[in-house]
Amino acid sequence: MTPSSSPRAQVDIDLDAIRHNLALLGARTPGAEVMAVVKADAYGHGALPVARAAVEAGASWLGTCSLGEALDLRRAGITTRLFSWLDVPEVDFAAGIEAGVDLAASSVGELRRIAAAVPAGTQARVHLKIDTGLSRNGCPPAGWAELVSAAAAEPRVDVVAIWSHLACADEPGHPSIDAQAKRFAEAYDVARAAGLDPKRHLANSAAVLTRPDLHFDVVRPGIAMYGLNPVPQAEDLRPAMTFRSAVALVKRIEAGESVSYGHTWTASHDTNLALVPAGYADGVPRSLSGRMDVWLGGQRRPVVGRVCMDQLIVDCGDFEPGVGDEVVLFGPGTKGEPTAREWADKLGTIDYEIVTSMYRPRVRRRYLGAGS
Repeated sequence: MTPSSSPRAQVDIDLDAIRHNLALLGARTPGAEVMAVVKADAYGHGALPVARAAVEAGASWLGTCSLGEALDLRRAGITTRLFSWLDVPEVDFAAGIEAGVDLAASSVGELRRIAAAVPAGTQARVHLKIDTGLSRNGCPPAGWAELVSAAAAEPRVDVVAIWSHLACADEPGHPSIDAQAKRFAEAYDVARAAGLDPKRHLANSAAVLTRPDLHFDVVRPGIAMYGLNPVPQAEDLRPAMTFRSAVALVKRIEAGESVSYGHTWTASHDTNLALVPAGYADGVPRSLSGRMDVWLGGQRRPVVGRVCMDQLIVDCGDFEPGVGDEVVLFGPGTKGEPTAREWADKLGTIDYEIVTSMYRPRVRRRYLGAGS
């Protein structure tokens, strides 16, 4: 690697892996449309390139959290159906309606704010959300009939769908899944009785993989399209993100010398150290100090001492790497390198958090595969 091609830290995004994952998920849901979820800058992978790859792979919808995310995609030329589901009350719904973005309503008040923003002679495309047991966003069952009636009577609104979100789909067999499915079915019956004919969408990545009975009309794969499996079963999903850096300095220290802040690690023998210019400002959690490996010189090597803001130290033993040699902090795991899931397990979190946190000013993003 030459200096011009070696940023201090870089994430590579394999767009072909994303296409592969969506094709696999689409094959699992032959009777449903696929809404590729690209919220939070596509889980840290880059919303626009991922959105384009997802559409090429057959997604007929794109899902965002905020209206701003959806409008950014529209302005960039994305014409695919967009759905935005959570914003502050002061959001300008009119901009979304004019851009053809589908909106979510979880209350009569929210429905009325959307209707009030509709330009004359048009309609807002709305998805009514029922809270089936996550107790987060969504209309409580006690208020559902009122919301449905209000939507059915509102000429400025076209009710496209009803939807909800599962709390424990990543725990196959959890009793809440069937309980939520039952409430969702009841909510659909209420909507139909009010004269509506909405689509239904409930299945996230885990339900796409484990509950074909809940696929309905549209499925919403998120983490699985990025190659990270939310359920403990074998799938041919390919992680799309690799986090890499390069060796900036090599030095040999004698036994008894200590490393980094606090001298938490002391060499038991003479050894070579590699300095890697990536630290917690670049997405390497400080809490992984002394608990992580990197892939360097064809094998795993331990990070020793504390991870610093801008750098970390790798113990290479008698192996002497070269300045500029590639260091993989996490990747797909196909060569034996650490993975985002491994980081998450050590930190007591989920791999969603690891990859989503990789959008940082000092971390360069590079795209691989067709269309990169």
